[in-house]
Amino acid sequence: MNNLNDPPNWNIRPNSRDDGGDGSKWNYALLVPMLGLAAFRWIWSREAQKEIEKEREAYRQRTAAFQRDLEAKYHAVISENRRSVAQLSLELEKEKNRTTSYRDALIAQGRKLVEEKKLLEQERAQVMQEKRQLRPLRSIYLSCMEKEEDWQRRAQLLLKEFEGALSERQSIYCSLVLPRSKRLEIEKNLLVRAATDPVAADLEMAAGLTDIFKHDTYCGDVWNTNKRQNGRLMWLYLKYWELIVELKKFKKVEKAILEE
Repeated sequence: MNNLNDPPNWNIRPNSRDDGGDGSKWNYALLVPMLGLAAFRWIWSREAQKEIEKEREAYRQRTAAFQRDLEAKYHAVISENRRSVAQLSLELEKEKNRTTSYRDALIAQGRKLVEEKKLLEQERAQVMQEKRQLRPLRSIYLSCMEKEEDWQRRAQLLLKEFEGALSERQSIYCSLVLPRSKRLEIEKNLLVRAATDPVAADLEMAAGLTDIFKHDTYCGDVWNTNKRQNGRLMWLYLKYWELIVELKKFKKVEKAILEE
């Protein structure tokens, strides 16, 4: 190219070689920088290519590592989800079985309640029938109880009298000053009463009195003034006669009802 502002020798002329000028000098001057530039570009391109390949390989490795990490996390999530699904399926199956068991139990309980209701209704009907049948017997029972309670009152009064007489008899037996004849008189009167009184005869008191007079020798201490602390066998017989009175009352009521 020519620059009109430069001196002639500074311009590059195409035909300067033919004119015998300095064209070769300028060609060599331009060739060296161009070769240097070309070498620099070649070196730079090679280094740049290496850097590119290096970065590409690093990127590929990072991408592969990231992909492997993602795949591992994906498989871990899938495995965890599968375990969760399996656990939920197991829990669901258990709950289903539990619900089925509850339902079967409720059905069985319902059937049982229906059967029990039927049995209760049958028992109620039976009780009502028995109640209707027992109404006449109730009036008989009340009448017999009233009659026998009168007998029981007379028997209890008789036992009260015998208790007083026996306490007096035992007190005389334990006394060091009272005469023996008075004790014997009380024993005689009690035996006569036991033989002649219908209630005493019904209780068969004569045999018990004879046993008391013969074997009851217990006395309290010398300074004792409480008559109830004397005697032992007599108190057992009095309790026994009370129980016999109660027993005979119900036996007589039972007999009267059965005879109706």
